Amino acid sequence: MDRLSPYALGATLYMPATRQDLPEVVFAQKIVGLRSLVVCLEDAVAELDVNVALLNLRGLLEEIEARGGRPATGPLLFVRPRSAEMAARLNDWPLIEHVDGFVLPKLGLNNLRAWELAVAASHLCLMPTLETPEVFDPGAMSELRAALLAGDARRIIALRIGGNDLMGCLGLRRNPRTTLYSTPMSYVIAMLSGIMGSAGFALTGPVFEGLDDLQLLEEELALDVAHGLVGKTAIHPLQIPIIHRALQVCPQDHAAAQLILAAEAPAVFQFNGSMCEPATHSKWAHAMVQRAHWHGIRDDAGGCSGVDLPGLRAIRGVA
Repeated sequence: MDRLSPYALGATLYMPATRQDLPEVVFAQKIVGLRSLVVCLEDAVAELDVNVALLNLRGLLEEIEARGGRPATGPLLFVRPRSAEMAARLNDWPLIEHVDGFVLPKLGLNNLRAWELAVAASHLCLMPTLETPEVFDPGAMSELRAALLAGDARRIIALRIGGNDLMGCLGLRRNPRTTLYSTPMSYVIAMLSGIMGSAGFALTGPVFEGLDDLQLLEEELALDVAHGLVGKTAIHPLQIPIIHRALQVCPQDHAAAQLILAAEAPAVFQFNGSMCEPATHSKWAHAMVQRAHWHGIRDDAGGCSGVDLPGLRAIRGVA
């Protein structure tokens, strides 16, 4: 299978499989700029609505087939099954070929093998979600990392951090006036960035629950990027352009990355007031180039993090 770039995900919007407007979203007729969509059959669907949700998903795939496939301008399409057993059923649907991959909820060592056996279709990539109590244990995460590497790690486009579920494990909910990094999730994200990121796994940022405080969303996104996260779950279309702008690369970083990756780059040099050392900065430079490819280079003259207020006002439609 051709490995999808984790930077292609951008803002990932989750929608219940019961939604009747899924075809409009898949065919880029409703949400401008959406890069990736997850049709959810798990937490977003009540038990009594599962059969209706499955029928609706089947109808979506049949419509995609009738239209000759998904458009190149539409979002990547993923499905989040309720369980490995459901994933095995979906895996055998002939029209599942129109889906890019599965999001695996609540992945752990105890169910990893079941998920691997369930999702056998070779074209389906995987996005496991880390959202169980074991995630707080670095030892358990090191064991999970080893197990993932022992399997077909190329199928894993990214590991998703399930912030709400992890906070729920602690009986907590985030303060709406602070970022997630003012909670125990700050430790978890930093730990996962080290354990999983050092093994080459991309990680995406947890959902931002607030819909009114876009400035706080910007602050959290700047911290996401500082921790190496490559995308973020969105819960509302309003968040999508803000997430994508935060993932853009500032001109200074892009220029530095190009100099670091240049064949004639010296072992150590100074650029824009900072030391550059290709031997240690090349991985960062490759990440900057990939981010710029998928999200572009910022056109403002400000710093290298966050979203400028004029851009925010434009998004809000405020003069």
